[in-house]
Amino acid sequence: PLLKLGAVLSTVATISNWMSQTLPYLVGLNTTRVTASATLTQLSPKEGWQVYSSAQDPDGRCICTVVAPEQNLCSRDAKSRQLRQLLEKVQNMSQSIEVLNLRTQRDFQYVLKMETQMKGLKAKFRQIEDDRKTLMTKHFQELKEKMDELLPLIPVLEQYKTDAKLITQFKEEIRNLSTVLTGIQEEIGAYDYEELHQRVLSLESRLRDCMKKLTCGKLMKITGPITVKISGTRFGAWMTDPLASEKNNRVWYMDSYTNNKIVREFKSIADFVSGAESRTYNLPFKWAGTNHVVYNGSLYFNKYQSNIIIKYSFDTGRVLAQRSLEYAGFHNVYPYTWGGFSDIDLMADEIGLWAVYATNQNAGNIVISQLNQDTLEVLKSWSTGYPKRSAGESFMICGTLYVTNSHLTGAKVYYSYSTKSSTYEYTDIPFHNQYFHISMLDYNARDRALYAWNNGHQVLFNVTLFHVIKTEDDT
Repeated sequence: PLLKLGAVLSTVATISNWMSQTLPYLVGLNTTRVTASATLTQLSPKEGWQVYSSAQDPDGRCICTVVAPEQNLCSRDAKSRQLRQLLEKVQNMSQSIEVLNLRTQRDFQYVLKMETQMKGLKAKFRQIEDDRKTLMTKHFQELKEKMDELLPLIPVLEQYKTDAKLITQFKEEIRNLSTVLTGIQEEIGAYDYEELHQRVLSLESRLRDCMKKLTCGKLMKITGPITVKISGTRFGAWMTDPLASEKNNRVWYMDSYTNNKIVREFKSIADFVSGAESRTYNLPFKWAGTNHVVYNGSLYFNKYQSNIIIKYSFDTGRVLAQRSLEYAGFHNVYPYTWGGFSDIDLMADEIGLWAVYATNQNAGNIVISQLNQDTLEVLKSWSTGYPKRSAGESFMICGTLYVTNSHLTGAKVYYSYSTKSSTYEYTDIPFHNQYFHISMLDYNARDRALYAWNNGHQVLFNVTLFHVIKTEDDT
């Protein structure tokens, strides 16, 4: 029995020693009792639909700003992620126990060898009893050698006393971890995620309905940018169609400001980022500048070395209309500050299609013209007092032109002109010119965002508008 006990204790000591040094680091446990608070990470609320501000105007109408989150929140649920991490820990424990089993087999062979030596020692004692006088000296020497071989077992047995407690503690920690895991499973199981997902979709639908009731807003803030891609030369344009359906997210890409007539199309932003081009268009004319716009399935651009505006259909691959913009300067006569043949800036907003340019008749100051999207005829024009060559870039939101000094590092919107009231005002709305040279800046009414080409970087800016929500009583 002593030999068997020695074998067992030897195995347990070796296992425990290894466990005490290695296993806690594998499974993420320390030598204290594991509790739910020690094992669980702090959960933080996931961002959801947020109302940035709400107020009421003198007429009792609701004024609010809302921001919609990304979809499919449940796939990144913090508790699901925590459950997955705990399951991985339990899996690591199973692998560790398998390693312990292999080491136990090896140590058992070592103990068997010791047992054989001790049996041989017992035989020597019998031999000494038979002939103590003649063999005493020889056998005592052999006995001493055998005892020297067995001496290493003494500290091992001492270690077993300490490590036996570690094994007990390890079992207790496993039980604690299992309890925490079970609790999390029960907590997660309490939610019907399919029902939760449907509630999120319903909320999104209601918020979209609310967004449709928003009237035109006034620009209050510009945030970002978000860098979508780095490609092309320092100057260029990229855009989506503000009148496209929600499922149509095609991107058009036009590199350089002159000597080019190749337009590249991508089916989505993701394809644009990965470079998965879907189609290429070879325009009949070269374009001038970077201030083109895609509107209702057609590309509107300024024909090179002229003040002619071209309407090109992506569906038919033909020019649908072209018209000269009367008195408009071209070919770097009245460009933006950065140059690049940016004399005529075509843009679109919630109201329709616009052209921003300058004329000699208006002393080189900015002229705003609303265009008929089919015939390109000028419907109405507004003459401002702001010099075109002093502007960095400009864009239209809800019939108001916003002028920037975007060629500077400390960029901001500092002038606006309302076509509704035919009045202007000086503003101070800063935004970050991250890459130091913006050669295209256009508003997209569907995305409520500014598309920009910033020194070979295609970026997006978010805009915050002041809105008044229509009610059923409004006429």
